[in-house]
Amino acid sequence: MLTLRRTLVLVGAAVALVGGALPAQAMDIPAPGEIVMSSNIQHVTNVPKPEALNDIHTDMAFQGDYAYVGNYAGFSIYDIKNPKKTSLVSSVVCPGGQMDISVYGNLLFGSVDSSRNDDSCNSTGQSAANKNSWEGMRIFDISDKRNPTYIKSVETNCGSHTHTLVPDKQGQNVYVYVSSYSPSASFPDCQPPHDLISIIKVPLQNPTAAEVISTPVLFPDGGFPGIPGSYPNGKSATSGCHDITAFPEKGIAAGACMGEGILLDISDPEQPKVTATVRDEVNFAFWHSATFNNKGTKVIFTDELGGGSRATCNAAIGPDKGANAYYDIAGGQLAFKSYFKIARHQADTENCVAHNGSLIPVKNKDIMVQAWYQGGISVVDFTDSANPQEIAYFERGPDNTAPALSGGFWSAYYYNGYIYGSDFNLGLDVLKINDPRTNQANSVKMDSLNAQTQASYAEHGKGSPGGPGGNGH
Repeated sequence: MLTLRRTLVLVGAAVALVGGALPAQAMDIPAPGEIVMSSNIQHVTNVPKPEALNDIHTDMAFQGDYAYVGNYAGFSIYDIKNPKKTSLVSSVVCPGGQMDISVYGNLLFGSVDSSRNDDSCNSTGQSAANKNSWEGMRIFDISDKRNPTYIKSVETNCGSHTHTLVPDKQGQNVYVYVSSYSPSASFPDCQPPHDLISIIKVPLQNPTAAEVISTPVLFPDGGFPGIPGSYPNGKSATSGCHDITAFPEKGIAAGACMGEGILLDISDPEQPKVTATVRDEVNFAFWHSATFNNKGTKVIFTDELGGGSRATCNAAIGPDKGANAYYDIAGGQLAFKSYFKIARHQADTENCVAHNGSLIPVKNKDIMVQAWYQGGISVVDFTDSANPQEIAYFERGPDNTAPALSGGFWSAYYYNGYIYGSDFNLGLDVLKINDPRTNQANSVKMDSLNAQTQASYAEHGKGSPGGPGGNGH
């Protein structure tokens, strides 16, 4: 348990809190670019964003000795065999936000939720009101890490904001659950109510045959109608899902669907079924993502209040909005336990809200690392889901390399002993946590990590092929 002692120690360009102490809410905001972190976190390295990609970094995936980082302008592959010497291998320029990515075998999947004039990497933006516009999934062959090849596109209704891989048990196909939202009567291919997801079937022996096989309706009653009102009092209506996290070995998934959270039975991956629904009409504005604990007995939902472009980590918004919400799964239903939000207040120029993270694999513990945009990276122990506690953190002062409210960490994931953070503008950061509460995780080795496709880790210290997963994007 960390104390509230706030002695500051200069460590190179960073400021560390002695004893892993957490700052009080009144702590001064760091200077632009200044690093502030708990003493149990080490900043290992930073790899600047590639010059070829002229937009912001987004989400990440991992496989073997490589990290894959999405960007609104494409994606990059990094060699992380020696994390201290993380280096760029290649970048692919292929515009079409937001490039939420996953990897499976020699395939990389990228989401495009920005209407284009065609499906090529030379495409330009075009209104979704034009029937000829394209958006959906792109599939790349990454067997040659220095020269990935674009092999297939699949158009989906309303595009693909995020996606989730669900491999079948026979190892023959991978299903891609495509999440998208915000329909409009003026969009020919994205009509209301859009209370569905798209399912793409990808035959692994012939991935160019990938196609949409169904569009199951998850909210036949229309879902939560929303609560009109100005930010932060308005509550989003359900019109599709923002993100789904699957736990295939347990046959379950959790969906964050704008206006509500859901549990799904995915024992038949071609026919997912909603088994439980929960709403929060007081504090949650936009149900953004979901993460299971390792046993599949808890779900952490995040509220992306302000859409990631507002300053919500301050006294005016308070501790329960733009936060995590912890639910236990009891009798097949979701039982609310508590909220968590970082206590470090941010400047009015800093976009800050709960965002993407993953589990840190520790036996008999539930510990998660998570990005908070310009609120930095936080490590939280939620073993007691009614009393989650932050045990480590890393953040920078306001990002003055870009316009206000447009910086910080999109994602923070734990992979084979290190924490990786994808920063909008500043590139890929590598961190190392050294703490008795998490050091056991160093012995758990994973072959891959797609945060939206969780696989349990063996708690005796040997990781399963999928590794511990996390949320979406």
